[in-house]
Amino acid sequence: MTRPAYIALAALIPLPLSGSIHALQQPSFRSNTLAVRVDALVTDGRKPVAGLTATDFELRDNGVAQTIELIDATDVPINVVLALDVSDSTAGARQGDLVAASEALLAGLKPSDRAALTTFSHAVVPALALTSDFASVREALLRISPSGRTAIMDGVYVSLTTTLAQPGSSLVVVCTDGSDISSWLRPDDVLDSAKRSNAVLYAVTSADVPRVSALEDLAEATGGDVLRVGSGAGLRDAFQKILQQFRSRYILAYTPTGVQLGGFHRLDVRMKRRGLNVRARPGYIGLESAK
Repeated sequence: MTRPAYIALAALIPLPLSGSIHALQQPSFRSNTLAVRVDALVTDGRKPVAGLTATDFELRDNGVAQTIELIDATDVPINVVLALDVSDSTAGARQGDLVAASEALLAGLKPSDRAALTTFSHAVVPALALTSDFASVREALLRISPSGRTAIMDGVYVSLTTTLAQPGSSLVVVCTDGSDISSWLRPDDVLDSAKRSNAVLYAVTSADVPRVSALEDLAEATGGDVLRVGSGAGLRDAFQKILQQFRSRYILAYTPTGVQLGGFHRLDVRMKRRGLNVRARPGYIGLESAK
């Protein structure tokens, strides 16, 4: 029997050159059967709900009901990309809080998980690729030296590329205390890239800065969230909450039936039980199967 190739809502995102995004390239699959994987967070009020089965969910792809199965999330390793704002405004106590929050998240990872570090100010530095050597990530965190202005969209874009073609579930945690004033990339371009990525994006922003609408859009497009917090323990708690929520997500898998494979697919994920809320990405870019 031919094994389905999970596209996991992913496509290749090339790095931008001279401040522009080149045409996105799609990977080809040897299998004639493609499957889609959707990460979904189910809550009862504010608390994640455990113990659900595939029969508790309803999923429609472009309006057509699909037959889904659940992948056991405990068997799926996590890739966490820390995308940290290291502009001038993060110097001093803020830098210490950021490092402490990142270390708290790393402490919650399992040996099979991996972590990466990307920093951004006016320039983006992919400081460390995905690795299970968490000590090296901690060392890289301690080498952070704040300077320059803030380029949030550029930092998000490079972080998304880190998750491409990676096994497991991918989480991008963006933390910034300011507004985007230096990015080359437009928010719409990065949003399009997020829709082609398999990563779930969570953003943590300071409670005392204006709302960053571009981050809200990115979080919504990937099924993530935006947390607005203060400094110190609040920042650390936010990072730990994100990891806890991500581990609590269900992984829904299905082979698209009754719909065209290519183009943008609108997803509608609902719960059959009353009182439960579900958060999942609202759509994905479909890929044609290999001939």
